[in-house]
Amino acid sequence: MAGQNGQATSGVRAGHELNEAALEAYLVANVAGFVAPLEIKQFKHGQSNPTYLIKDGNKKQYVLRKKPPGALLSSTAHAVEREYRIIKALGDSTNVPVPKVYTLCSDKAVIGTPFYVMEFLKGRIFEDVRMPSIPYEERRKCWFSAMETLAKLHRVDFKAIGLGNYGKPSGFYERQIRSLAKVSAAQAAAVDEETGNAVGPIPRLDELFAWFTKNQVPDQATIVHGDFKIDNLVYHPTEPRVIGILDWELSTIGHPLSDLSNLLQPFYVPAKSNLVMRGFKNSTEPLPIPPSDELMQAYCNTVGSPYPIDRWLFAVAFSFFRLAVITQGIAARVARKQASSAEAKTYAAMFKPVAALGLEIVDEGDLKPSKL
Repeated sequence: MAGQNGQATSGVRAGHELNEAALEAYLVANVAGFVAPLEIKQFKHGQSNPTYLIKDGNKKQYVLRKKPPGALLSSTAHAVEREYRIIKALGDSTNVPVPKVYTLCSDKAVIGTPFYVMEFLKGRIFEDVRMPSIPYEERRKCWFSAMETLAKLHRVDFKAIGLGNYGKPSGFYERQIRSLAKVSAAQAAAVDEETGNAVGPIPRLDELFAWFTKNQVPDQATIVHGDFKIDNLVYHPTEPRVIGILDWELSTIGHPLSDLSNLLQPFYVPAKSNLVMRGFKNSTEPLPIPPSDELMQAYCNTVGSPYPIDRWLFAVAFSFFRLAVITQGIAARVARKQASSAEAKTYAAMFKPVAALGLEIVDEGDLKPSKL
C-alpha cells in the first residue's frame, strides 16, 4: 500500500479497470518525459471521480482523474474537463496553490471516459479535521492556512484569467437550488437492482426551499471551489501550509459563502453524532482546532469583507442541503453499481441525517440581518 497521510492507494477496484496498453501509448505521446512501462494504483480516498496514482518507467508519479464508468445520472456532474480548465487557469495565472496539469483527453476510445493527468503532490492530506496526528499549535497554523488559501481563491479576478464564462456572475444560490432539486429528484428515483427499492427523496424539501427564498444572503460572485474542505487540501510534508487544492469538479462562478460554510461545517455538526462526519457543536471538551469565529474573522480580514457575516446561517443550512444531495448521489451510485469508493455505502446512508441538520436551522425560524 502506497502513500499514507490521506494518500493511501490499493489495487484497482473491480469495475474501475483501465485499458493499460491504450493509456500507456497515450501518455507516452502526450505527456512530455513520460516513459513506459506504466504502473497503476487507485486512491482509496474520495467518493466521486475515480482517481488513480500512476507511475512511469522512471517511477515519476502522476495523478489521473476520470469520469465514473457507465451511464451517468447527471450530465453536469463529474466534469473532469472543467476541473482541468480551472486548475490550468489558476496554475498559469495566480498564486492559488494547485497541482500542475499535463494533459486532458476527451477521446473516450482511450480508457472509456474523458480524463486528465496532473502532478502528484507529495504532502499531507488530513482526512480528520481535528488533525490529531500533529500538535495543537501546528494544527492551528494549518487551519489558518486553509482560511488564507480560501480567501486567496476568492480574491482572484476570474475574468482576468480567462474564466469569465466559467459560470454566471449572479444568482448562484437560486440556480444551485433549482439544479440540485432536479438532480435530487433523479437520484431519489434510482432503483437498487438487487432489492428493487428506490433511493428515496430528501425529507421536507418544500419547507427547506421556502425558507431559502425568505432568508437568502445578498448576492456575490467569485470563483468557488464547490467542495472546499480540509481533506481536499494537500499540506506541505513538514510545514503547516497548503500546497495544493484538489477535487475541482464542482467549481464554478458563485457565492463565496458556499465555500466558507462548507469548510466550517464541522462546527455545526453535533459532537455526539452517528454520522461519519466529525462535529464540534455542543462539545463538552476543548476544541481541537481554532474556534469558528476566529477562523471566520481571519477570512473576512483577508478578503476585506465585514464580520459578522450577514445571514451566515443561510449559507450553513444550504451547505447541509447540498451535502445531502451529494450523499444521496452516492446512494444512487451504490444502487446503480457505479460507486467509486470502498466506503461508499457508509456515505450513502448519510443523506437523510445530513438533511436533518439543515432543517434544524430552518426550524429555528427566519434570520435577521446582522448588525454591522
